[in-house]
Amino acid sequence: MSFFINNNNSNRPGPVYGNPLNGLCEKMLIEVTRVFDACLQNETIQGLTITTTNYNPASPALPLTFISVETDQTVGLTTSNVVITRIENRPNFANVSGQVTFPLIVTYRDANGVLGTATATYTTDFSTVLCVPQPALSPVEIKVTGQLTSTIGTYTTTNTFTITACIQLIIKVVADVDILVPSYGYPCIPECQNIPTVCPGAGDISLYPTTVGPNQR
Repeated sequence: MSFFINNNNSNRPGPVYGNPLNGLCEKMLIEVTRVFDACLQNETIQGLTITTTNYNPASPALPLTFISVETDQTVGLTTSNVVITRIENRPNFANVSGQVTFPLIVTYRDANGVLGTATATYTTDFSTVLCVPQPALSPVEIKVTGQLTSTIGTYTTTNTFTITACIQLIIKVVADVDILVPSYGYPCIPECQNIPTVCPGAGDISLYPTTVGPNQR
């Protein structure tokens, strides 16, 4: 059993059927990352030159044949030089600009037909108008995620490829805040299927922290 397998318990996540007020039991304070505004930026760049290092396997036989470029999601993008410039006649909006650096993995085939990879980076500018809340104790942050990909390119010279790249960026205005939300309480977590034994003493330990007393203090 799981949240969604053979589970008819009403205290589980999923779609709400009927009156959504049924089962509401508390106002819960949660700490979340709130997104105040966001936008998607797409760009295609032709003739983009990237410089490669960290060949695997080392010392490939030249010339190389380009196969693809993709963003190294295990490393993540780096955002820098972010500037928020408020628009004078629109106090809740600002021009948000900065730079983002993509860590890249380049896949190629060498002159002997051996498949290999190398690494590279590419830095690009971004600039857009977004809704930015007024200054507060909870700081606002500009968070940028995205990817750079390519399947079109050529080996130009030693350690250099020229590619046609597709760049997608999601630019967000975020802040870590406390929000009061209506809640159905803690979910009922069922036992997993095919569990042969029950852990000794497990029934004595609550899954979630609780308070006691008529006023829950």
